[in-house]
Amino acid sequence: MTCDIDAIVVMGVSGCGKSSVGEACAKALGWVLHEGDAHHAPESIAKMRAGVPLTDADRAGWLDRLAALLAAPAGTAGVVLTCSALRRKYRDRLRAGNPRVGFVFLALDYEQALQRVQTRAGHFFSPALVADQFATLESPEGEPRVLTLDATRPVDELARSVVQWLRGNAAASPSSSSGDSA
Repeated sequence: MTCDIDAIVVMGVSGCGKSSVGEACAKALGWVLHEGDAHHAPESIAKMRAGVPLTDADRAGWLDRLAALLAAPAGTAGVVLTCSALRRKYRDRLRAGNPRVGFVFLALDYEQALQRVQTRAGHFFSPALVADQFATLESPEGEPRVLTLDATRPVDELARSVVQWLRGNAAASPSSSSGDSA
């Protein structure tokens, strides 16, 4: 696939399906998958487990580590990264190392996110933090290279939409932006 995007960040609030959709996209594209949560500092994981929101200072090193993963898709066809990327400045930090990164925003409402997080087994993220995620979220709609999808759709449909979007970006300008195409 010839495309002007060689890395994507599957983003959104906790519970939106970033890991599942990211995995499906990586498989469909033959790209490398990086789970953003695996790169948090142990102190940050402990805070989230305890229901304490992270600060920008907590996120700084994490975002730098993730930006490095996006900046170096060398030797691979591309990179899929899962990361909440809730604020514009976080997304800009991720974009800084790779101008060819796109964002897939999995949109979900508060009640759906809370229900998903409450029923998720084995994850460190406290359901008490879902409201904080929505308070922090700055929608990426209107930013360059963003695809917004309804997170309640089946994972395989979401992955197909991402692949179609990337194929469409092969001919798109570097500043293209897209809404939910399906």
